[in-house]
Amino acid sequence: MSRSAHDALTPAVPKADAPLPPEPSAEAVRTRVRAVARFLRRVLPLCQAHTVEFFTRGLWEEVAALPPEAVLRELSGERLRRLLGEPPPQRPLEEAADGCDFSNIFCEHSQKLINVRAFALAAKYYSMPNLGVCTFLEEMLKAFNSQQQPRSDVEMKTDNFMNNKKSHEVQLMSALVDGIAKYNGLNQVIDLGSGKGYLSSFLSLQYNLKVYGIDSSNTNTHGANERNRKLKKHWRAYQSQARANVRGQVLEKEKERPEQDKEKCKANISEKLLSTNNSLQSQAQVAPPDSILFETANIFTDSNTSVTSKQYILPSGAQVQLNENNISENAFLNILPADAVETDCLPKSNCRELCEEEKERRKMASLKAKASRSKEANIYSPLTSYITAETELSDLVTDLEDCVMVGLHTCGDLAPSTLQIFVAKPEIKAVCSVGCCYHLLSEEHETEKGDIQGTWGFPMCQYLKEETCFCGRNARMAACLALERVAVGQVLPTESLFYRAVLQVIIEEFYGVNRSDRNIGKVFSKSSSFLDYVRKSLKKLELDESKISDCLIMEYFEKYKHRMNELEAFNMLKVVLGPCIETLILLDRLCYLKEQDNLAWSGLVKLFDPIKSPRCYAVVAMKKQTFHTQPNC
Repeated sequence: MSRSAHDALTPAVPKADAPLPPEPSAEAVRTRVRAVARFLRRVLPLCQAHTVEFFTRGLWEEVAALPPEAVLRELSGERLRRLLGEPPPQRPLEEAADGCDFSNIFCEHSQKLINVRAFALAAKYYSMPNLGVCTFLEEMLKAFNSQQQPRSDVEMKTDNFMNNKKSHEVQLMSALVDGIAKYNGLNQVIDLGSGKGYLSSFLSLQYNLKVYGIDSSNTNTHGANERNRKLKKHWRAYQSQARANVRGQVLEKEKERPEQDKEKCKANISEKLLSTNNSLQSQAQVAPPDSILFETANIFTDSNTSVTSKQYILPSGAQVQLNENNISENAFLNILPADAVETDCLPKSNCRELCEEEKERRKMASLKAKASRSKEANIYSPLTSYITAETELSDLVTDLEDCVMVGLHTCGDLAPSTLQIFVAKPEIKAVCSVGCCYHLLSEEHETEKGDIQGTWGFPMCQYLKEETCFCGRNARMAACLALERVAVGQVLPTESLFYRAVLQVIIEEFYGVNRSDRNIGKVFSKSSSFLDYVRKSLKKLELDESKISDCLIMEYFEKYKHRMNELEAFNMLKVVLGPCIETLILLDRLCYLKEQDNLAWSGLVKLFDPIKSPRCYAVVAMKKQTFHTQPNC
């Protein structure tokens, strides 16, 4: 976007011919938050216990009045896929907000699960796809007019540099972010939790946006710098190939001209080149090195129109001296920038005086070109900093201007912090945030401590704060599970969870240790058997492994191995409930935005294919106040 030479106020008026998709009203969002919260208040005990304690607490007997086989039969394979495709019970959300009928799901006396199918359909009803508050990416791109070609003349193939999942995410999110930026007249992007810099690099190279990527890891920042350098090399190769394709098209057109036209053009060029040869040589002697604005080698290889030596495009009326004068002038000029060659020749009488002026002009042009190249080289700038809701971005980004703030799979509190910064900082005109790692969120009612500053990651909206809504780490971890992937055959890590649950029995019964601050980590992947797993784990926990025999360890294994299906069934119930917990977290964030009075649009956009990328929803918002535009430097 071109900016005026002085600060100006430009109203953020949406384009009349491209209205944004309808956004859910604040009241509609509050109604859905209330309904989902009340449903989860009853069913969350299924998710609030950790599978580590599965056997020590007797969790299956505690939550289910059904055999595990009944659960697995209903929630596996083709039955699960059919259930996901089946429409949930239809009833008004206002009615649902007053409470779900649990009598056909849980036993009224024991409160244990008695109907798996009814439970799964209720969970589906309170999940994002069925609440009517989600906007689809295609609707947003249509409004932003982003389905046209990207700003760059070359489309980068992301799958050459990223795995399939990351390529899918970067392509779709960058298209949305570019649309938001163009729609609001913005050119600067702040990418929080930028990680390895894939999204930042793509936004800068493909869409010519000025991007600052901020990550808390210095290793990530260094890696992002190096990765961006390599991407730029590939990018230049892509652009060269595109230009070569254009030149090839020009040559094809030249071939189609009648032979007499070709001969006429060749004669004209030869005459012009001969007549200007002397002046060209004298100009080249006084021209500084910076006068060379364009250099290329072996541009054309066609036998009829070949140029085999390097060519230099000189400004101020200078033509190109060729070794073989057999190419049409128009064919060559068509591949140059519009302002690369001036066509007006200078009067010879003023040649000496004007040459001095020309040298000064060229010097200034060279300085501008170098500044432009320098600016382009830094169009993506990785920075290292830990970001919180209180972070002053202007301390990190010295040339902070009206911009879009984005985050692709920002962990834990960084996602809510992104929204809080967006609300608090006038320079942040729009936000597009996709969170992940919900188990790392700070939760206000998870500890005894209060925080008068209100900087907890959950809950954010006023309603859930007033309701003292509480999920807990284990339930938030269930929100990270991928129901769609399980439905298409992804296997849950049941064996590793089983090993850990039996180990907990050994730790408590044999060693008398109920809790430990030490983390076992990825011992399972490095173990050859259950016996090996227990031995390595005891060492990590600093428990004396010599006290327990191999025989006793295997006795524990034999005692519980027939109950592994209980653990698998328990995890499937958590998988089915996971989308409801994620929905509550996302609606909490959207409801928080709806409580602000300066937004032009806010909503949840389904951005990714949930099988490729399970955390597929973006929180998007744009402010309605005026923009303070700044001059180009």
